[in-house]
Amino acid sequence: MSKSSERMIKRFGLPFRTAHWIVAFSFLALYITALPMYTDFFNWLWPILGGPANARLLHRIFGVTLMVPLFIMIFLDPKALLHWLKSAFTWGKHDIQFLLAFPFVFFGKDKEYPKQDFYNAGEKINSLLQLFCGIGIVGSGIIIWKTNWFPNWLVDIGYPVHAICVGLSVAVVIGHAYLGTFAPDGWKAFRGMVKGEVSEEWAKHHHGRWTDELEKAKKEKGA
Repeated sequence: MSKSSERMIKRFGLPFRTAHWIVAFSFLALYITALPMYTDFFNWLWPILGGPANARLLHRIFGVTLMVPLFIMIFLDPKALLHWLKSAFTWGKHDIQFLLAFPFVFFGKDKEYPKQDFYNAGEKINSLLQLFCGIGIVGSGIIIWKTNWFPNWLVDIGYPVHAICVGLSVAVVIGHAYLGTFAPDGWKAFRGMVKGEVSEEWAKHHHGRWTDELEKAKKEKGA
């Protein structure tokens, strides 16, 4: 099927896509500005970032921008936000079966698995990890930023919590980026986060339960 003849269906609205890319950019900026703070190996970044003081200022600014997407979703697309949250915490037998096949899927091997929801089990795990790690990063970040606001024991906990949450997030982001770009059919998923639409063929293959719901709703509407 040629690209021009592909039937497209809407997957993500503009607020959701905007929020996604703000999170992605903010996280990358936070990671880069934090590197020289964690190890001398990246001291060469200090001049690029304008020195230690400026790097810390940039880190705090991007820490604030990391929270902006939440307000974008609350005010511009609360329905999509609630759907994302509900989906991340809703699991069924088909999700477990997908996870058993996921190692093969990750490396581009053909493996049968049940029809998946709007978000498949891998995306649900990604969502849950990023949700809880995001809370951990922001919460501990505020603590180690404003140490005079909190007791010493909480500040002492804040540093390792921050590092652990960042480490987990980086691992998840790398996997997420690979699956959404370089993995087989990854560019088709990537298109959904850029243009908001995906091909019906791709959606049926990767998110069959979702497309079944769309078809059912369409029939009921036409009845």
